[in-house]
Amino acid sequence: MKFSLKLFMFLLVAAGLSISSCGREDDEDDVVIPGENLTVKGSITTNTTWAAKNKYLLEGFVYVESGATLTIEPGTIIKGDKSTKATLIVKPGAKIIAEGTKTKPIVFTSNQAKGSRNYGDWGGLIILGKATVNKSPATIEGENISTFGGTDDNDNSGILKYVRLEFGGIAFETDKEINGLTLGGVGKGTTIEYIQVSNNGDDAYEWFGGNVNAKYLVSFKNLDDDFDTDWGYSGKVQYGYALRDPKVADQCTCSDSNGFESDNDAAGSEATPQTSATFANMSIVIAEGTPDAKFRSVFRLRRNTAISIYNTLGVGAWPKGGLELQDAPTQKNFTDNKSDFKGLVLGGMTKGVVLGDEAKLKDAVRKNDFAANLLNLGLSANYNAASGKPGLLPTAGSSLLTGGVTLPAGFEANTFVGAFSTTDWTEGWTNWDPQNTDY
Repeated sequence: MKFSLKLFMFLLVAAGLSISSCGREDDEDDVVIPGENLTVKGSITTNTTWAAKNKYLLEGFVYVESGATLTIEPGTIIKGDKSTKATLIVKPGAKIIAEGTKTKPIVFTSNQAKGSRNYGDWGGLIILGKATVNKSPATIEGENISTFGGTDDNDNSGILKYVRLEFGGIAFETDKEINGLTLGGVGKGTTIEYIQVSNNGDDAYEWFGGNVNAKYLVSFKNLDDDFDTDWGYSGKVQYGYALRDPKVADQCTCSDSNGFESDNDAAGSEATPQTSATFANMSIVIAEGTPDAKFRSVFRLRRNTAISIYNTLGVGAWPKGGLELQDAPTQKNFTDNKSDFKGLVLGGMTKGVVLGDEAKLKDAVRKNDFAANLLNLGLSANYNAASGKPGLLPTAGSSLLTGGVTLPAGFEANTFVGAFSTTDWTEGWTNWDPQNTDY
């Protein structure tokens, strides 16, 4: 009897250790040794947890399938394989629960050694939902398979909180790079808060339809646009900060780099729902130095978009200028009060209003300043530092602390301009030098 029990225990342990890692073909529950390096590929079809004690390497397109929930523990490190264009795709009906903490953020990053990481070392994070989109069928650019969107604007794709996404943006196809965080048809039941996208080879954030809200977003030295909205996105975004490296812009002939870029769709059609997102308390900054010629505008709004922006700061030598309502339909949306711009402070560029109804935009009730004197704004001394952590908080007595307008319903109430007042909400969980971090 004693011998049989030992044999039974031996066989049980041996069987447990033979089970392969998460994302493998058979989708059995994992039994892992603490500190394992686990490779994940293929589809995740059952509820799965990635533990902080392990490190995970994504290979190829990794799908979280409908009905499955991927839970990622605080402090978990996930790396993307470059050769296979590793990308995590959460499909409609699936969920991701990636809820880090201020002291233990979840990190998606390059698999390259520190000091040798680069834009496009892996793909990025794509979350797809069942909320309304003005395009059908809606598929992911480059992957061209996974569809998204529907009629459930309360759809819940999970929680993304205290998460960093670094060195993504690999091209799925020529000139079709993936964004740091792509949100396609994601509904307002989803939580998106405290996210940093750094050194990505395309946009930092892009919303394709849906109505998910988001707060506390950081875009750090990314290649293309910081905040991009398309295909009928209608959510609310509050507190967003972007710092641009003046030497790094999108060199594709089909594109340029902007703080905001927004379209209703690629054709500028009347497709509904119209892109009508609302942003408040954003800061868009180009670091010190002469910007690359491929930079364009703080806000490049075009193709019949109707987004609105409030209490937002844009500074730096943007070559084209500040607010650009690029085409007649977009300009008409503002004239017809379908979009709105109030509490904008723009400085350091040649032209504050590039295109649009300048007289209406400069109406005093809007509290817009399109030619702000940077020396008088009360910015931190190192607000545009090219390296290290930039100065984020306005100095005491700054006009930015009280110069904004009353925000529309649905936002946290405040009247300050930009992403920060007296509290640094990036403290503890962000990384301002991911190139040299030992993961």
